[in-house]
Amino acid sequence: MSTLEIKNLHVSVTTETGPKEILCGVDLIIKSGETHAIMGPNGSGKSTLAYSIAGHPKYEVTKGEILLDGKDVLAMSPDERARAGLFLAMQYPVEIPGISVGNFLRTAKTAVSGEAPALRPWIKEVKESMANLRMDAAFTERNVNEGFSGGEKKRHEILQMELLKPQFAVLDETDSGLDVDALKVVSEGVNRAKAAGNMGVLLITHYTRILNYIKPDFVHVFVAGKVAEEGGPELADRLEAEGYDRYLS
Repeated sequence: MSTLEIKNLHVSVTTETGPKEILCGVDLIIKSGETHAIMGPNGSGKSTLAYSIAGHPKYEVTKGEILLDGKDVLAMSPDERARAGLFLAMQYPVEIPGISVGNFLRTAKTAVSGEAPALRPWIKEVKESMANLRMDAAFTERNVNEGFSGGEKKRHEILQMELLKPQFAVLDETDSGLDVDALKVVSEGVNRAKAAGNMGVLLITHYTRILNYIKPDFVHVFVAGKVAEEGGPELADRLEAEGYDRYLS
């Protein structure tokens, strides 16, 4: 059983007028096998939390802690965080011209696990994961995210997650830009990865439609950089019906 713990987290970004605090004291505990949904209006700090966990240099942690099984995540570089078992599925995955998906995936697996996977079993595992995500086999020959549709980018993110097998996955608006069929395929991939490795999931979303496929154990409402309310799956249903107005007022 692993635990990802966020304690009194304060995060700022640099603007033209000086530092601006985005997260104002976030507390959160995620355990292996749990799914936590982070919901809230635009600008509430949801994505800032995701990138702060991953170690994006744009976000400066000014106070608080992030602990993975008691180890100080903030003292780790982004690659060290990945090797420790943290994974970020980005809202807007970047293009990497000149690097094929196949080479990227094997290089990432080697970096995370410390040794190159045996070629024949690796190829079989990649093909099986791609088939489950309804991705054409020729996809591995394309450059990473170059010319990909929104759905292709999100499937590629989930493919990485299935192959890298992290302890905790942070999914930043994985449902954005997906049609109904792609949403179901991507959600099934998340559920498979979670079941296979008892992975903990931090799922950031505006809408409840993805929660019809990925069932949360806990729902946290972010408003103005803080957790305004917490509850179970019923809280997401209430947000769908009522929106965020009562928090903003």
